[in-house]
Amino acid sequence: MTQHSALLSAIVLAGGKSSRMGQDKALLTVEGVPLLQRVCQIAAACAETVFIVTPWPERYQHLTLPRCQFILEAPVNHGPLVGFAQGLAQVQTDWVLLLACDLPKLQVEVLQGWVAQLDNVGEDAIAALAHHPKGWEPLCGFYRRQCLPQLLDFINQGGRSFQQWLKLHPIQFLSVPTEEILFNCNTPEDWALIK
Repeated sequence: MTQHSALLSAIVLAGGKSSRMGQDKALLTVEGVPLLQRVCQIAAACAETVFIVTPWPERYQHLTLPRCQFILEAPVNHGPLVGFAQGLAQVQTDWVLLLACDLPKLQVEVLQGWVAQLDNVGEDAIAALAHHPKGWEPLCGFYRRQCLPQLLDFINQGGRSFQQWLKLHPIQFLSVPTEEILFNCNTPEDWALIK
């Protein structure tokens, strides 16, 4: 746990249908540990409270999830942006770490290094995120709680795309020591690469 943890909450999104994978990605195991449990343990090493946003908490009750609270997501599949907004409404800290549940290569040391940089993020930036050729990496990064009104406004106007929303606001760039920590597992082929 870092000295910054009291200033930080985490949200882990576990609401996807895993249709490309053909089974619940959150329950796939890496070295015997289900992905959701692994991601939550890493989040808990960086943040005081971890919120898991999911429409089916009963699926994950059996996992070891210290300092985690479930937030029941509406079962209609609105996508990760809406799930994030539901989680963000519960956050009390200035910053929140947002993670997808399907990041098998996540490294706690990298996240803790990013946490240490949050004090240096410009006042106007709503988020601190890594960038890749397709755009920002929205599901492994940090957001200011104060962005919630703009986020709700965007959603209420029909917006569902993280990339479209992020284009409207200043974002602080986070450097990534290795691209593989952002690898997310969406298909059986991705899963075969991990194994």
